[in-house]
Amino acid sequence: MASIKTDRRDFMKYSTIGILALVAGAGTLLSPEILEAESRLRPPGAVDEKEFLGLCIKCGQCLQVCPYHSIKLADIAKGHGMGTPYIDATVRGCYACEAVPCVLACPSGALDHSCEKATDIKMGIAVLENPKTCLAVRREPIPAGYDKKMKEFLANQTNVTEYENKVLEKFESFEGKACTLCADMCPMPNPLSAIAMVSTSVGIIKPEVYEGCTGCGVCQEVCPTSIPSIVIKPRVSYDEYYNKEK
Repeated sequence: MASIKTDRRDFMKYSTIGILALVAGAGTLLSPEILEAESRLRPPGAVDEKEFLGLCIKCGQCLQVCPYHSIKLADIAKGHGMGTPYIDATVRGCYACEAVPCVLACPSGALDHSCEKATDIKMGIAVLENPKTCLAVRREPIPAGYDKKMKEFLANQTNVTEYENKVLEKFESFEGKACTLCADMCPMPNPLSAIAMVSTSVGIIKPEVYEGCTGCGVCQEVCPTSIPSIVIKPRVSYDEYYNKEK
């Protein structure tokens, strides 16, 4: 009988240790996703992240009115922001609607209604993070089939809008040309205030980002390299990124 009790104690002890180890392991695995919630690209007008998470009621109204299907709702794999809206710029950027309908639709203040037009949007800043893969820098033309990702995205939507068809029509016209997609597809009313292709002192053409960049993410979406050469840094201003060393 004593042996049976000892075995039970040992079983409970090692089972508890095992469970605690699993919990600790799960925390380690989940922590990057939890941290990801803090750096996620939010829709136009999003207030400070902590305030946003407190105000957002996860109603999905912003998603429903977006004419470009740019907004997603975070699932359980996205950490503590589950159900909150975000934009995955690698899949679909924000096309900076002039009336900013997502903000108008927000009933809670998570998207600040003082963001009334495209130039009010401040989501982040674009950065040429991988210049060595940039087709413009490499002097390589836009390859055939570069529009496959956008076509597949639209094929998965049940209600493709006229706005999306116009974007696709424009996007399909660049095959075989020198790559200027990030600049030419910029949706801002005055794209040259946000991004332009410039020539360096050694004759390399590359995108240059300016203060008018709103971090909408379209440049990241349309970048034709397998891993986008240009990416968005969420919730970072132009001065914070480009003037940080001045």
